[in-house]
Amino acid sequence: MAELKENLLALSKQIENKFDDLIFDLRQRLNLFQPLQIITYRSYGSVNRLYVKGRVIADKGITVSADKDSILNNILNMYKRFESDEIPNARLRVRFENQEHLVTTDAEGYFVINLAPQFPLQLEDIWHNIIVELLEAPVPVPVGLQAKAEILVPPPDAEYGIISDIDDTIIKTDATNLITMSGNVFLHNARTRLPFAGVSAFYKSLQLGRNGKRNNPFFYVSSSPWNLYDLLHDFLDINEIPAGPLLLRDFGLETNKLFKSDHMGHKFKEIENILITYPQLNFVLIGDSGQEDPVIYREVVKKYPTRILAIYIRDVQLPERAKIAVEISEELKKGKVEMLLVENTVTAAEHAANSGLIFSNALPAIEENKEKDKSPAAPDSGI
Repeated sequence: MAELKENLLALSKQIENKFDDLIFDLRQRLNLFQPLQIITYRSYGSVNRLYVKGRVIADKGITVSADKDSILNNILNMYKRFESDEIPNARLRVRFENQEHLVTTDAEGYFVINLAPQFPLQLEDIWHNIIVELLEAPVPVPVGLQAKAEILVPPPDAEYGIISDIDDTIIKTDATNLITMSGNVFLHNARTRLPFAGVSAFYKSLQLGRNGKRNNPFFYVSSSPWNLYDLLHDFLDINEIPAGPLLLRDFGLETNKLFKSDHMGHKFKEIENILITYPQLNFVLIGDSGQEDPVIYREVVKKYPTRILAIYIRDVQLPERAKIAVEISEELKKGKVEMLLVENTVTAAEHAANSGLIFSNALPAIEENKEKDKSPAAPDSGI
């Protein structure tokens, strides 16, 4: 059976590649790749390594989100996101610290490069900017096309890091219900989708920590596809939720993706990479009970038992999911790691304050923010 699956995957991949080549050739003949754009993804690094990731695609003219955008406009923008025209074999120049590095996009238009800083990084600012320039591609390249990549490097005096899920943790998605989820994703935009009440104030208090420097780094790990990057990036900024690297997932005909969800494998791998990158930094994990977050976080604690300070799981009000989270919570208590299943932001914040993660005087602002965020159209609870 395993051999049959592998053969089917290999055949499917060959068909996909052949089809992609035919479509690329057709679009190239029809000049449908103009204009081009470089998308850079917020990423992270250390004093020894900077991780740069991005993509080269045709610019489909996705409009900036507005409160009064129609449902049709939102659907059209979402179609453009998923009907992406990627540019394979494009060569880019990455400039940093008077150094130049070349990188080439893969078949899906993605590029990844790891840079080793030549000089000690100045860590006054948590973010470092890297310029990426498109040099050549299989289609005409505009002169001077550039983009700025933002790379997060936590300072040495950061108290802890925060790794957070996105869907049904900070934004209502209903990922366990395909129809409802599709409506939330496709019919709204970065401005009309609202965060769970109190999230902004709570996350800001975690970023501030107890040293008052607001330098605790955030990382967002999600199984959403990279096609939604701009929407999620804008959502965080619009709602004043601390910026952080967005670690999303590529959908394709890769090993096992046709036969089982890669949700758990993707999220565990990304979380582990973060913990490995910052061996001296402990973390707070935040997720929800809707999918596999409690199971994934349990595996993280098993492998890194001394690195997790607390785990907050938003209850999505599904009894069978809550039961799993409670069972895992009881299991983790034996290792003295607390996983809390909570219904709202304030409960999580109160625990964080009692645990010395945030200031107690931050609680009134979180409660106020939670009430302010409430509206007939807004979710009324969450982490």
